[in-house]
Amino acid sequence: MGAVDPPQRERKGPKKGGGVHHPKRRVGIRIDMTPMVDVAFLLLIFFMVTTVFRTPQALEINLPPDENVKIEIAESKVLTVRVLPDDRTYWKRGTDPWARTSVSSLSGVFKNYKGNKDLVVVIKIDREAPFNNMVQIIDQLDLASLTRFSLGTLTPQEKKEVEAL
Repeated sequence: MGAVDPPQRERKGPKKGGGVHHPKRRVGIRIDMTPMVDVAFLLLIFFMVTTVFRTPQALEINLPPDENVKIEIAESKVLTVRVLPDDRTYWKRGTDPWARTSVSSLSGVFKNYKGNKDLVVVIKIDREAPFNNMVQIIDQLDLASLTRFSLGTLTPQEKKEVEAL
């Protein structure tokens, strides 16, 4: 803790000018810093342990309970998107013809169906396409409030079908 030392008298020889000279009395003060350092470290440890730096952001994906379960959906409620490696993207709804666009332009397509709870988006991506394309598409679906979508890999037959366009 803290301590106060008694004043120390210094005795020196007589000074010029005569008379009695009394030296200044100084009170010595010592402060023990150990408790303050202990408290500082305890606070530091407390804040390090209780601080949440950043919660991991995860994408919630609901997987079907069984692979053999088939769910029938009307073809008019399905929006199909196929992504090729060279940023070419084809989409169609139901039996409509294929339309070509790019990954970055899909937001305009999804905007037309914004908030549609009945629409199911089927996304087929080529294995050689950049991963960033899939992330962009999922972000665009989220912005358009389209929560029902399915991801899959593009088969060679499906790839040939859209490459011919």
